[in-house]
Amino acid sequence: MATVSLSDWDDFLARFPSPHILQTSAWGSLKEDFGWQPTHVIAGQCGAQILTKRVLPGVSFAYIPKGPVGESWEQLWPAIDAVCREKHCAFLKVEPDLFEAQEPIQGERQPVVPAGFVPSAHGIQPQRTLLVDLTLDEAHILGRMKQKTRYNINLALKKNVIVQPQVELDAFYHLMKITGQRDQFGIHSLAYYRRACELFHARNQCLLLLAQYEGQPISGLIAFRMGRRAWYFYGASSDAQRDKMPNYLLQWEAMRWAKSQGCGQYDLWGVPDADQATLEANFTTRSDGLWGVYRFKRGFGGMLVRSLGPWDRIYNPMLYRLYSIWLRYRNVEA
Repeated sequence: MATVSLSDWDDFLARFPSPHILQTSAWGSLKEDFGWQPTHVIAGQCGAQILTKRVLPGVSFAYIPKGPVGESWEQLWPAIDAVCREKHCAFLKVEPDLFEAQEPIQGERQPVVPAGFVPSAHGIQPQRTLLVDLTLDEAHILGRMKQKTRYNINLALKKNVIVQPQVELDAFYHLMKITGQRDQFGIHSLAYYRRACELFHARNQCLLLLAQYEGQPISGLIAFRMGRRAWYFYGASSDAQRDKMPNYLLQWEAMRWAKSQGCGQYDLWGVPDADQATLEANFTTRSDGLWGVYRFKRGFGGMLVRSLGPWDRIYNPMLYRLYSIWLRYRNVEA
């Protein structure tokens, strides 16, 4: 097998200007602390961080988030297959760090699926997102935003909302619990967020921001950066003082931080998986799932993009069929 050490993996990633944060050894270490096992494989000019997790006695699941890294992936699959079979994986899920063409060919989306894979009905990361261009100066970045978004950023400033970097996570986690209960989504443990910040703060690749009003934390976010890219992963807000628009100022300050660190792109990380026309026609009437955040995120002037994949590589057809049945049942229940 072409498995390599952590130091060799870090050396490999250093060859690339902006690999995805989810392919870093730090992200692998984070997931390892919470039930996953990272393995690093390199073949020629490409490589992948593979995360595996035991789901049943003698049965595991393999996942490559936002990878592989590099080109000529075909030479990598035999080494990945060897890892997955050694770890008794029923299947491998790959969500590549690639986007679909902006314009569909002949008016229809043309799926790109590597040989030996099948299109998956289940993705782990959001498939569609908004990318804000940070290569412009601040005035032009603001100028691309919706007028209402610029107004809300200025309103937060006028209302004396204070946004500052933080290290301690207790206040952020309290806000996270409020947000999860209010918006009906699951959150990680305090230990998870703390470990993520520990790992990435040490590399100057993470920022925790809190917005306060009259000394009280009212919203917060955690952003990450790698190379010339930055990502907004986690956000939380109180039920109080929402009229002060702290979330808008938080995002703007996170973008300013990312730009100051040399990033040319800020990924708002997740909007509904629908085309631009559908999003714009429905965002005022829908609030389910990611629709609730699209109304907010659309105002920052980002470009709508859609990831390729997810793709599955099947090692145990019977177990994969059970997984497919579970997906259909889950979708009906949802």
